[in-house]
Amino acid sequence: MTSAAASPSARQWWWLFVVAVGSSIPTFWYYLVGEEGILINSSLEMWQRGDWLRLWFYGGDARHGVFANWLIIPFASALGWQHAPGVVRAIMVGATALSGLIAAGLAYRLYCDKTLAAMAAVICVTFADVLLYRGWLGYRDPLFGMLVFGAIASLWMAIHGARVMWLVGTVVLATCAFLTKGIIAYAFVGAAVLVFLFQRESRVFLLRPMPLVLAVLALGLPYVWFHWMTGDQAQGGRMATEIGDKLVPLGLVPYLWKLVAYPLETVVRLAPVSLLVGWWLWRRNTIPDLLADRGARTALAIAGIAFIPFWLAPQSHFRYLLPILPLLALAFAVCIAGGESSRRVAWRWLWAAVGMKFVFAVALFPYYQHRVRGENYAHAAKQVLQRTDGFPLYTHDVSAAGLSVTAYMNIQRLPKPVLTFAPEQWDNGFAISNVADVKLGKIAAQYSLGSNVLVLHCRGAACDAPALPR
Repeated sequence: MTSAAASPSARQWWWLFVVAVGSSIPTFWYYLVGEEGILINSSLEMWQRGDWLRLWFYGGDARHGVFANWLIIPFASALGWQHAPGVVRAIMVGATALSGLIAAGLAYRLYCDKTLAAMAAVICVTFADVLLYRGWLGYRDPLFGMLVFGAIASLWMAIHGARVMWLVGTVVLATCAFLTKGIIAYAFVGAAVLVFLFQRESRVFLLRPMPLVLAVLALGLPYVWFHWMTGDQAQGGRMATEIGDKLVPLGLVPYLWKLVAYPLETVVRLAPVSLLVGWWLWRRNTIPDLLADRGARTALAIAGIAFIPFWLAPQSHFRYLLPILPLLALAFAVCIAGGESSRRVAWRWLWAAVGMKFVFAVALFPYYQHRVRGENYAHAAKQVLQRTDGFPLYTHDVSAAGLSVTAYMNIQRLPKPVLTFAPEQWDNGFAISNVADVKLGKIAAQYSLGSNVLVLHCRGAACDAPALPR
């Protein structure tokens, strides 16, 4: 076989991984997107209050996970809070990259194949949704996904090598995942435990005294957090309520449509590799061969069990599946590694995807932020601060656009305290919301935020303050 026809080496796959991760660096300088303001506003408020155990938000305890904030606060306070959006995204890009590296480590432990390991890492960071959006967005999801998958990978490596010490990693990572996004972390790890309990050798290992002790410890840590660390038992109820809200039906027809659309949406968001693998499995009739591979079969079983609740739930989103995407990357890598032509085709398609990401990151999305939404959030924040200078200012806007505007104002107002909900009694000042609300006072100004609007209300002497020219 000539070198031109040879499939890419492990070194070449790793270069593709580096370039794919690096393609997200331009996002560090984007304007705020979606609900990224949540992490920035809450982190800044926790920092100002000096309270790292509660998620403070708009002046109240949001009763949510704080681990992501623990990572954000040191870097944002050291670099300057004006760099907070970039800090948050850098942490999430790092978490996405770590997911790929953990997938590679697990693949190498299972197969002792450097090329397959590198392929798993590349696939993990080049799923369309991850590469173009979810892998860099300043939400908790990339961090949560990495921590959960890390816990599952530690469990798998403990079983594979019969080493109890790996289970300590499972306990630590699962706890960090719980502190990031809630009790759902244990459901993902539980899906993995269930699969391994159906494997005789794995079951023998997991039912030994020390693994059982560590399992009890892992399940007991949320109780310690709620009762001893925060002293807030209501936080557990808050997390349970979030899960229960996703089970509220929206009607028969929307639910039936969701059952059909969710798997199809998942396949599209995992493109291009999902489409390539699906085509090869169908065309070559190699599904039995893939399922015969123990590693791929185990990865698909864990991912499948974790997928079903989100598929059947009346309300769910693809981003909830991030913890299982590295497992799919592992299975897809096994499928692709089976043939020279498959490796070469996948290599070319994934490079094309990364090339498209650069066009998106450097040109298309910045243009969108300039023309549609993003830049106008920062401008609105500046205008509101000019209009309200010298008067109390509050925020009642929890919309995505309002969170972004509030974040920009909080940063620009430093060292003043962050904006909070207005107190029950106030007779002078301003308050913003995303709708006109007579309870907040008179309308002093309105600002267009793309398809949204920001309404500035006033009370008392603030209403007579002259409006500065925009």
